[in-house]
Amino acid sequence: MPLFINRDQIVAHQVHLLEHKLRNKEERILELETENAILHLRLAECAGRLRREHEGDKKAEDHHQLQRKIFQTSLVKLHTQVQAVKQVLSEVFAVYVSSASELEEQSKQLLQKVKQASSHLNDHNGEELLNLQARVAALERSLEEERERCRGEKQKRKEIHNTLVELRGNIRVHCRVRPVLHFDHVQTSTCGSGSASTEPVIHAISDDTVSVTCLKTGMPVQQKMFELERVHGPEDSQEVVFKEVKCLLTSLLDGYNLCIMAYGQTGSGKTHTMMGSQSLKAKSGMLQESQEGIIPKAAAELFRLISEKPAESHTVELSVMEVYNNEVYDLLARDEQGNAVGQRRDVVTTSSGASQVPNLTYEPVCNASEIMQILSGVLKLRAQCPTLIHADSSRSHLVVSLTISTKSPDALALAHSLQRAKKDMKSSTCKQWWSPRCRRANPPSRHSADELTVSPASSPCSSPALSPCPSPRNSISVTPFRTKLQLVDLAGSECVGMTGLSGAALWEVSCINRSLSALSDVLGALAEQRPHVPYRNSKLTHLLQDTIGGDSKLLVMLCVSPTHRFITESLQSLAFGTRARQVQKERLQRKTNTHKVI
Repeated sequence: MPLFINRDQIVAHQVHLLEHKLRNKEERILELETENAILHLRLAECAGRLRREHEGDKKAEDHHQLQRKIFQTSLVKLHTQVQAVKQVLSEVFAVYVSSASELEEQSKQLLQKVKQASSHLNDHNGEELLNLQARVAALERSLEEERERCRGEKQKRKEIHNTLVELRGNIRVHCRVRPVLHFDHVQTSTCGSGSASTEPVIHAISDDTVSVTCLKTGMPVQQKMFELERVHGPEDSQEVVFKEVKCLLTSLLDGYNLCIMAYGQTGSGKTHTMMGSQSLKAKSGMLQESQEGIIPKAAAELFRLISEKPAESHTVELSVMEVYNNEVYDLLARDEQGNAVGQRRDVVTTSSGASQVPNLTYEPVCNASEIMQILSGVLKLRAQCPTLIHADSSRSHLVVSLTISTKSPDALALAHSLQRAKKDMKSSTCKQWWSPRCRRANPPSRHSADELTVSPASSPCSSPALSPCPSPRNSISVTPFRTKLQLVDLAGSECVGMTGLSGAALWEVSCINRSLSALSDVLGALAEQRPHVPYRNSKLTHLLQDTIGGDSKLLVMLCVSPTHRFITESLQSLAFGTRARQVQKERLQRKTNTHKVI
């Protein structure tokens, strides 16, 4: 059976294939045209870049040529200047050579003139030179005599000064009336209405008298006068107040204990008088000199007095204590981490009758700034509580003690001479030895005081077989005398009603008032010369026993408020000062070095 072929289908299929190939070719043509256009664009970019680079290279070359021209011009100018400087230097050198030759010639002429003058003086003024030497020797002898006389006058001045302080009284009472402050304007029922409560009723009418005007409803006006050693008005500065205290510090190095305490109600200016203004750089312990209180000024004056006695050896130690709720706290004590913490201490009485605080922390100090730095770090530990009178009222008594140990040069010289005598006796052999304790030995006819102190090893009687008597002591020690300066900022003496406190805070007020009453009782017992003085009734009086009793010197600074609002507290403070003035203490006895022969 023959195969039937449809030619139309074959042709149609071929046409379809050709059309497909044609479409592929057209698409390929489009792609090539696109690539050609992209290549043309890239070619144009490269041509532009080459053109720009060529232009930039041309500009850079022009710039370099311009700089080269400028540099060449500058170099020519510098070369010209160097040539000019060389010319000037050659001229200067020529002047220098001529001047040097002239100076050398003049120096030779001067040397010849000096030789001629010296020979002339040796020939004609020899006697005048001898006379001048004799006058210089006479002036040196006169200067030494004046120095000896000055030392004697200093000793007399010291004795007269101590006598003057003794005549003024071992207990001195000063009063300071502060100015009117902002909290004085608070009206109370006792002050009446209006501005009468802010008017000052306490005035310093003279250097030693204070006047108090008592105003009571329905009663005539009463005027009370109080006489004290010194009265400071509101206009007196810190420097004027310290000037009256300064004279007492001289006796401190002479061997007398000294206590300066500020007494008064809260807000009367005790802390300002003792420490100074706390608002001025209190953190660093540095205050303006005009605002410094008694404590920083007394520390500075103490070290100034020590510097004037270089022949003596002085050591100053600081201790800071707080009497709070009738307990003594050591504010310089530190915990295991080295932080300052107040630790409770006891007060005991030694066999000699002096008060002592066992385990108390002492910090050696070398100047007043160290003292203020230490105080600024521990004052934040002091107990404080806001009251109706003051926002930062201190609820404890602050006691700053400076202990001064002094070694006299006379005692040291005596000890050294005795030690030298002992060495001399050791090196020499003596056939007969005599001891001051030996009653059976015959003393030699001539012996100096130093030869009497001999060590047992240098004597024939040092062994039991040869010595019929005990051996003398073999060494000498000089015990320095210790004096104490106690600076006390007492807590407020106001009554409970003035504080406005309640609850547990009343116990603080009670302890403060009882300690101040104990202080008043001690002064009363001293004034009446009772056989028993109740120092141990309070930790405060027990702690201050060495400086308020015996032959020590005490200065009480009464701080009073001027307005009628606090007149009751001010009268109580003035009455306390009047009672303290009546104390007649025993005659002062200076502490001296003790020579212990061991």
